[in-house]
Parts: sequence; structure tokens; C-alpha cells
Amino acid sequence: MNTVAAASTDVGVMLVDDSSMMRSILRSIVETVEGFSVVAEAEDGIDAMAKLHESAIDVILLDIEMPRMDGLSFLAASRLITIAPIIVVSSVVYPMSNILMRAVRLGADDVVPKPSGVVSLDMETSRGAALVDALMRARRSKAQ
Repeated sequence: MNTVAAASTDVGVMLVDDSSMMRSILRSIVETVEGFSVVAEAEDGIDAMAKLHESAIDVILLDIEMPRMDGLSFLAASRLITIAPIIVVSSVVYPMSNILMRAVRLGADDVVPKPSGVVSLDMETSRGAALVDALMRARRSKAQ
């Protein structure tokens, strides 16, 4: 099988986070999961809205706290133009928190804690594993 054909079957992921370091950590995690590739990156919701039509985006990893357009505003706006699963990856979302409930009401398909630091690149850590599990659930929902 050639690499062009393999790449076209990958699940395309867009990373939306204002921190370039966090996008790098997320990219490292995504790229360890077979069948997934990062196809776009955005530093806030406005940038992400502009990039929704540029690539084959199958899954979106979304931060909540960002300048210009935050994650909740992006969720509300993006649900009008995409059905791609959106996984909120945030340090401000806790079980039963108002932000979590709002994210789900606005169309988040999954919510996982944000990985923190280099240790999170180890897939044995709970936060890296939680993100991988969310990506696998998104793949299953895309296949249905």
C-alpha cells in the first residue's frame, strides 16, 4: 500500500489551542495513534472557523480558554457548518461543572482533561490515555 493511499484514509484532526506548546503536545499524542493525522492547527476559534473548509477535518480537539473567540463560542458557531466530532481538551472543565454542561449542550462530543507537561506524552498516563480513548470513540462515531 502506498503512503498516499494510507494518508487519505487517516482521520484528519484539527488542533485548536492558543498555546503553541499545547498544540505541540497534542500533535505528539495524536501522531502516536495509528490512523490519525493532524491536518490543521488554529490558535483560536476565529482561526479555526477559517480553517474548517481548508482540509479534510474529521475530528476537532478544542481548548475552551482562548483569545478572540473562545471554545464555547466556536462550538456554537461550528455546529452550524460541521458535523465533525469535537473533543474539548481543557484544564477548566471538571465533572458536573457549568462549563462542561455548556460544552455538551453546545455540541461537544467528548470532554477530556488537558494533558500537562512532557510526562503526558507517555501513553500510560491517564490524561494521554483519556485523549487517545476520546479519539478512538470519535473514529467509531465517524464510521457509523
